[in-house]
Amino acid sequence: MRHKHIFGFGRHFSPPGDMPGRHGDPHHRHGRGGRLFDYGELRLLILALIAEAPSHGYELIKSIEERFGGSYTPSPGVIYPTLAWLDDMGYAVIEPEAGGRKRYRITAEGEAFLTANRAMIDELVARGREGGPGGRKDLPPQVLRAMENLKMAMRLRFKRGPMEDETANAIAKALDEATQIVERLP
Repeated sequence: MRHKHIFGFGRHFSPPGDMPGRHGDPHHRHGRGGRLFDYGELRLLILALIAEAPSHGYELIKSIEERFGGSYTPSPGVIYPTLAWLDDMGYAVIEPEAGGRKRYRITAEGEAFLTANRAMIDELVARGREGGPGGRKDLPPQVLRAMENLKMAMRLRFKRGPMEDETANAIAKALDEATQIVERLP
């Protein structure tokens, strides 16, 4: 089985015939382990989007964000290595544009790969219509924004290291109070 190293980080990407993230793959997590996509699924989704219309990386980020109702926004650190992989495998080609921008277009090999994986692509598209794992597509944008702000604040706090019991209690109290307020709203 052929593997490629991407950007020297030692991260292996299996060839498409061996769809990573499926049974038998040591990195497979049942039910995606809370992630929106298994390994390989994001590649398929990006390739399907490129098949719809040649796109820049930023356009793909925004398109995925819109399809998933704001519940998932891939980072450039996910999109661009994936695009590089698609180019390396011959599934997409880069069309340089003025100003150094790159537009990605699907190849005949990419079309064949999509055809061979049509069922998985249909599942990904359906997941997008549902708004991702939480079905949050119908939430108002201001609520999604506030939820994302809370998640980010929590991540940043946990990155600072262990917290004292007093701090943990204060965070739990604030979240419990917010929960009670939301529950009382009409």
